[in-house]
Amino acid sequence: MRCDAVHLVTILLPLDRRDGTPQPRALFAALRDALVERFGGATFFNRAPADGLWEEDGEVERDRIVLVEVLVDGAIDRDWWTALRRRLERDFDQEEVLIRAMAVERL
Repeated sequence: MRCDAVHLVTILLPLDRRDGTPQPRALFAALRDALVERFGGATFFNRAPADGLWEEDGEVERDRIVLVEVLVDGAIDRDWWTALRRRLERDFDQEEVLIRAMAVERL
């Protein structure tokens, strides 16, 4: 039985900027390249974007989002992921980009 730590990291990214214009495709390509180089692969779920809904100041806000998943062997490098999150927030023109990680067990 393998006991190595494995994490599934998910990044939620908006398809549109705050002004409603589409995100530049080059941003997604650059992220894909960085994740493949560092982790050996990444999966982008972008064929049927998910709708993110939340309430702010009594108004319902909506984002069309893409999920990006990466399997990470070993410990999570929090400094690297924090720096990536900050860069994505800047590049994708977002107040916050959610990156989450959960331990997984390979069956």
